[in-house]
Amino acid sequence: MNKLLIVGTVAYDAIETPFGKTDKILGGAATYIGLSASHFNVKSAIVSVVGNDFSQEYLDLLSSRNIDISGIEIVKEGKTFFWSGLYHNDLNSRDTLDTQLNVLADFNPIVPEDFKDSDVIMLGNLHPNIQIGVLDQLTSKPKLVVLDTMNFWMDCALEELKQVLKRVDVLTINDEEARQLSGEYSLVKAAEIIHTMGPKFVVIKKGEHGALLFNNDQVFFAPALPLKEVFDPTGAGDTFAGGFSGYLAQQGNVSFNNMKNAIIHGSNLASFCVEKFGTQRMESLEKEEVNARLEQFKMLTQFDIELTQ
Repeated sequence: MNKLLIVGTVAYDAIETPFGKTDKILGGAATYIGLSASHFNVKSAIVSVVGNDFSQEYLDLLSSRNIDISGIEIVKEGKTFFWSGLYHNDLNSRDTLDTQLNVLADFNPIVPEDFKDSDVIMLGNLHPNIQIGVLDQLTSKPKLVVLDTMNFWMDCALEELKQVLKRVDVLTINDEEARQLSGEYSLVKAAEIIHTMGPKFVVIKKGEHGALLFNNDQVFFAPALPLKEVFDPTGAGDTFAGGFSGYLAQQGNVSFNNMKNAIIHGSNLASFCVEKFGTQRMESLEKEEVNARLEQFKMLTQFDIELTQ
């Protein structure tokens, strides 16, 4: 069984959308990535940090999905990373109400020995120095290193981000972040510039409008599945990343053509994530539901084009 190493936050979130609000619930990039990747036949582990206030119930949930949690450090005198956000009516924009780094402020990642030779590395959205610290601990070259980042690190840690970009194969960011990182409005030109920074593949996420995959002169576009209702978009991008990296880890094939399938699998799982608050939908998701929606994606995207004479 191939190994997937997931690095990112395991956290508490408090979310408010036009459809309701929550108190502290399970969140964090690594949590969403791990739950999504657990739908594939891979041996996965999470590297993260929590405080002594973190619920054992949530750790048990991750373990129940065959996720190795030995790399999740528990700081006995600390508090878990916390984020609170308010989504606007269109659900595409949000305001951050509160961010408490807590134990994340001094996080020093330690990769479990059994995962230092992982086939695929999924570096969730964290400070670039933490991402570099993980790569430095690996004992063999992975088949694929995938990195997710955001505009915050472009604003305050751009040079460190450029250093880690030199060491990754795939960068996943949204369209706004791609434009900021590259300085180009055209996403095609943006991908070209990002290629020169290191990543051979660039995935640009466009939310409800799908995702683009670039590899030099090759381009692939995957639509998002039109949904009747979107309840909470928190974690959708991380769920996408988990499906993308989990599928590739299971397949062991990191070609451009196989990444097309990975994009679809990631988009498929993300479409479930937004149906309930936080991780609730991903916790109850069954294989039959996943496969049924994949059939919907197939119907949405596959057809024969007849050329006119």
